[in-house]
Amino acid sequence: MRFSKPLISAAAAAVTLGAFALSSVQAEAAVKPAAVVTALPAAKSGKAAPGGGTAKTLVLYDTTGDYGWMGEVYATQTANLSSHFGSWTAAPVGSYKAGDLNAYTAVIYVGSTYDEPIPPAFLTDVTATSKPVTWLYDNIWQLTATGDFAAQHGFTSGGFDFADVAEVGYKGQTLTRDTVNKSGIMNLSISDPAKVSTLATAVRPDGSTFPWAVKSGNFTYVGEIPFAYVTHDDRYLAFADLLFDSLGFTNVDRHRGLVRIEDVGPDSDPAELKAVADYLSSEKVPFTVAVYPRYRDPKGVNNGGKAQDYTLLSKPKVVAALKYMQSKGGTLLMHGYTHQYGNVANPYDGVSANDFEFYAAHVDANDSVIYDGPVAGDSAAWATSRMVASGLIFTAAGLGTPTIFEFPHYAASAVDYQVVNTLFGKRYDRGLYFPGVLTGQKFDYSRQFGQFFPYAVRDVYGSVVIPENVGNVEPDAFNNHPARLPADLIGAAKRNLVVRDGVASFFYHPYLGTDYLKQVVTGIKAQGYTFVSANSVI
Repeated sequence: MRFSKPLISAAAAAVTLGAFALSSVQAEAAVKPAAVVTALPAAKSGKAAPGGGTAKTLVLYDTTGDYGWMGEVYATQTANLSSHFGSWTAAPVGSYKAGDLNAYTAVIYVGSTYDEPIPPAFLTDVTATSKPVTWLYDNIWQLTATGDFAAQHGFTSGGFDFADVAEVGYKGQTLTRDTVNKSGIMNLSISDPAKVSTLATAVRPDGSTFPWAVKSGNFTYVGEIPFAYVTHDDRYLAFADLLFDSLGFTNVDRHRGLVRIEDVGPDSDPAELKAVADYLSSEKVPFTVAVYPRYRDPKGVNNGGKAQDYTLLSKPKVVAALKYMQSKGGTLLMHGYTHQYGNVANPYDGVSANDFEFYAAHVDANDSVIYDGPVAGDSAAWATSRMVASGLIFTAAGLGTPTIFEFPHYAASAVDYQVVNTLFGKRYDRGLYFPGVLTGQKFDYSRQFGQFFPYAVRDVYGSVVIPENVGNVEPDAFNNHPARLPADLIGAAKRNLVVRDGVASFFYHPYLGTDYLKQVVTGIKAQGYTFVSANSVI
């Protein structure tokens, strides 16, 4: 496999995702856009993840200015996380009417546009409510100037600190922050320290600190958008954990490990599969196996120029190895149909497990993978036909029909995601999202963004998502992505310990042998994680 899964980004304006690709985010605080309100879309609601709490969260977001579309991007990610704690409703803050908060147990406002026109009714209700309120980044000055908020909570708006903060301290852990992010962090003016608790601290290059997130009574404030420029070890984890205090579920504190064996197909080596199964079984580690049932090499890249096309049904030894994996605690999931698209390079060579299946991509002159949008012919009927064809091969091979789906390279159109929700209802991956999913407007495939989850969620497509959040072993650098070794995964798992009910979930390619696998499993166990099956987290 020559392409790793996309990590995450906040929003991508002409910037696509790769394993460590980062988003383009404007310096919202530095430039004050014109307050031109866009058409306000209808609110969208979502259900809680299985086993989630009973919170009813209202997520409000900005819509004005040149970057108004980013409000939906950030609200999508907030809604996804909120589902771990209960149901949610997302809507533009401009649509808020007096008393709307009464129908919810908590509210999160995502301030992404400088001086967004916030309805006075919302400011008044936030000041008066005793329900948990979480406020992100911009426009805190509008709230602290309202009524007696400042006197009640002990702080007022300060100024944006544009230091190259590369670290955020939280729960004794050092979380990373990418210094490409130049949007600044709000440094509040605290007038009554007795009323304000610092939850996380931003660390400047000179070692000095200031609050990154604070809490005062029922009010939590985060000084920036935590979804911008995110990596595996990011301060995003602090925000994901702070939601336990804001949205409930605080009595849960457990740490579970997950492992998925990746890119297994008819061309896999049965001996490698059995070796992985034997090791994991010996460690009493349940595991999932991501299987594509049809192998294609339309250009004959791996066969002297002669095309190849065959399924599991013609590879009885591979089928026997998969059944052996099942007997050793493995659960098979559907990893697409062919894990490639047609007879074209998408983006590499058309060979199964190398290329994308449900999304178009190419490699640019700088050796970066660029996402282009849905593949030609993409539709609900097309996606359904591939998933049904895939399932028929599983069944015919005597492997059972998988109940969990994983998109190849974690990429698909919004339509394809909706098909998976209809056919499976469960995915095991990182989602790819688009403006338009929340608003019901036309999907904007030029601004795709990804998100990983440190716990189970039900995302905006309606599917339950089993998380994968610490990546995979990749011994060699490629496509401008650095190598990633066991120590990197173990380090990410350590940082994820800050998240209550958090997981350390990774995937692994069997062609790497078992040495790296042993290092990762042993290291994650040493951090205090208990390995469980994927289905058990949902």
